[in-house]
Amino acid sequence: MTRMINKDTKICMSLAARPTNFGTRFHNYLYDALELDYLYKAFTTHDLAAAIAGVKALGIRGCAISMPFKQACIPLIDELDESARVINAVNTIVNTEGYLKGYNTDYIAITTLLKKYQVSSDLTFALKGSGGMAKAVACALKNLGFKQGYIIARDEESGKELSEAYQYEYRPSMAGLAPALLINATPVGMSGGPDADTLSFSADEVGTAEIVFDVVALPEQTPLIRYAQEKQKTVISGAEVFAIQAVEQFNLYTGVRPSDELFKKAAAYARQI
Repeated sequence: MTRMINKDTKICMSLAARPTNFGTRFHNYLYDALELDYLYKAFTTHDLAAAIAGVKALGIRGCAISMPFKQACIPLIDELDESARVINAVNTIVNTEGYLKGYNTDYIAITTLLKKYQVSSDLTFALKGSGGMAKAVACALKNLGFKQGYIIARDEESGKELSEAYQYEYRPSMAGLAPALLINATPVGMSGGPDADTLSFSADEVGTAEIVFDVVALPEQTPLIRYAQEKQKTVISGAEVFAIQAVEQFNLYTGVRPSDELFKKAAAYARQI
């Protein structure tokens, strides 16, 4: 029987510069499967302060936060969980009776995947980006014991700030580097963006790497992931990141943790976009 929206239905949402259907399909699939009186909808905004005020004023239960709002939203919420405070980036807001608390489930997803793929902390890495997702990646790498790595960012100020925070080396480009682990935490390769068809690392850089990790979730097969697979590299996709962090969000919003089997079904359904 199809769920009927009513006055008591709890609303969850997402805010992103370029909204996708992944989170909407993922969460609503689980609401249906678990017969929970919730509804999920994706949004964008040109007025972040008003949007966050609306989350509080309208009793929106949860709000996922994506680029470019992960740091900008921090002054607008009431409290940061340790996961968001340490990274200084928020990807999840939970509203409890008008009190907004920020979390970062990206960190959990990154850590989970690096362990799943048994990525050795002895490898040297290059992490492209210096925004909220890059901070989650850098924190996960540090906590997993990665000692040698480079933060590659065009923005010198934020790049140096991130590298200094985790004791890695800042570089404005990949010139002269051939790390074994490549991680893209920039929008390059993202559907709908100006660089949707662009490799975030060069063919030569991919060629000398062992493992390629692209945190861009859509498309599932980014140009970087496709090329790395052609070169028979070990790849970790942003779609995997998105699914794991989304189930952590789901648990924060509802207090329910779906079974592994149901999680896999929801993730597979969400990818059929």
